[in-house]
Amino acid sequence: MTEATLLPLAVALPLLGAALLAVAGRALPRLGCDILATTCASAETACLTLLWTRTDGHLATADLGGWPARLGIVLAADPIGAGLALLVAVLILAVIVYSWRYFDEPTGEHAGAFPALILLFEAGMAGFALTGDLFNAFVFFELMGAAAYALTGYHIEDPRPLHGALTFGIVTSFAAYCSLLGIGFLYARTGELNLARLGQQLAGHHTDMLTVVAFVLICTALLVKAAAVPFHFWLPDAHAVAPTPVCMLMSGVMVELGVYGIARVYWTVFSGPGGIPHAAFRTNFTALGVLTALLGALMCWQQRHLKRLLAFSTVSHVGLFLIGVALLTPDGVAGTALYVAAHGLVKAALFALAGVLLDRYGSVDEHGLHGRARNLRLVGVLFVAGALALAGLPPLGTGLGKALAEEDAARWQPWLPAVFVTASALTGAAVLRAGLRIFFGAGPAPRRRPDQEETTGQGEEPEIRSPQRTAPPTMTVVPAVLLALAACIGLLPAAATALAKGAAVFTDPARYTATVLALPQPAGEGNPPPAADWTMPGVLLGLLSTALAVALATAAVHQRTPELSAHHPAARAVRTLRRLHSGHLGDYLAWLTVGVAALCIALAAQT
Repeated sequence: MTEATLLPLAVALPLLGAALLAVAGRALPRLGCDILATTCASAETACLTLLWTRTDGHLATADLGGWPARLGIVLAADPIGAGLALLVAVLILAVIVYSWRYFDEPTGEHAGAFPALILLFEAGMAGFALTGDLFNAFVFFELMGAAAYALTGYHIEDPRPLHGALTFGIVTSFAAYCSLLGIGFLYARTGELNLARLGQQLAGHHTDMLTVVAFVLICTALLVKAAAVPFHFWLPDAHAVAPTPVCMLMSGVMVELGVYGIARVYWTVFSGPGGIPHAAFRTNFTALGVLTALLGALMCWQQRHLKRLLAFSTVSHVGLFLIGVALLTPDGVAGTALYVAAHGLVKAALFALAGVLLDRYGSVDEHGLHGRARNLRLVGVLFVAGALALAGLPPLGTGLGKALAEEDAARWQPWLPAVFVTASALTGAAVLRAGLRIFFGAGPAPRRRPDQEETTGQGEEPEIRSPQRTAPPTMTVVPAVLLALAACIGLLPAAATALAKGAAVFTDPARYTATVLALPQPAGEGNPPPAADWTMPGVLLGLLSTALAVALATAAVHQRTPELSAHHPAARAVRTLRRLHSGHLGDYLAWLTVGVAALCIALAAQT
């Protein structure tokens, strides 16, 4: 098959699968629905694997409906976009296999509902990664969001998931209206929606407030989905109540799509004359990334509810991804792409392992589960491996992506590697602390601190409705395979080399425009692919962050960390941060508005 066939097929396959499950799920038994969903997900994974191998070092396009790109809708895939779509497909397949016999649902009209929503979610994410049209990116983004709301509130008999889904839906819908308004501003100025044509037309105008406001409004929905501070408040609440397989997808790839969207829109539309100056984008999005990384890491360390802990870890890593994207270099994009791929696999595996605890013990409380899972040694070993991967342990894929991104960051600001080390060490330490306590009974039972407001995670409903039975083997096999894939990204050079070539293509908007619009290619050979291999400074920084994570986790489980009085300024600051995550929808919308206004002012001041 050619790229022109594979691109639309990558979007059509999950849509067709979702439609078949919605109809056939009324007649098929649960096993039949699982087989059909697995077949569709496997076909999509094969399609995107083939597409990714075909885009080695170049951009593939498909003009839909036979219309040329300047008049119709175009799909475009470079190794970064196709690779992200492939990550979506791999995680969807993993989630569907993980979910075999996961929910105790009767045969009948609901048997195919969950896998159908999962495939609909996949169609939105894959379409967003592969589209070359701004309005269609918005449509796919909303399709992704609608499926995510339904999946978050899947257990309609429990008010907590419904509340989380409503908060998630309202916040992201508010942000979507902002993005639609920004798209309208751009269309009013240029008369175009194709990304390549938008960048071409915008280059004929001077940068003014309309350009700045349009860019910030378009980025609003992307920043909310990416859970960047202060747009992140919905994420921990949604993760705390969503089914475990849904958390695997939201933290594993959905938030990363927000970061990808920011990079794609900036490079194709706003990076040239008439757009946002490189210095303004680099400074402001690096600052946003630093704030997100550090606040997410601090809040991650404070959690005892495992799913909230992992959610705040995702927030922190999103900050590191934003820093890598904001560097505006092929090296930064290559490192971030590797980091995103490996992190997605690791984070999905960690949520899957937390699901084993939830279904065995009906709890995800680090303190309440102290020592109770000693008999789950394999799960415990995998959980500890995932924690070390988050810390950036060489030679795992997360360590390689982190090393490439922080080395490139150091060329611009020598202090930025300290942010990478701090964030990865704190998040890795928090996960490792929980694993040592729960699976190995390390240290004394944690003392309750009456002055500390906590969401414990006790009293959760098991997602397998008969917790007396043995959990399906797939609940352990799937996270093991995901962690092995994350290790392969760091150990095997092929993936790193392909993404490095993709980074050179991704950061060359002139060639993107020429390829999409079938124009003559610019003179010269374009950006050279960056080196994507281990270096001694990268290895040493990875070992440093891992050693810090182990030291912090060990000190915490043995309660050797200093106890601060309730009136200490640091303790008061932490309590203030916790109270900001109030669960009140109005507060979250207010912070979203503050974030939009602050970003507008900051960018306008530098353009």
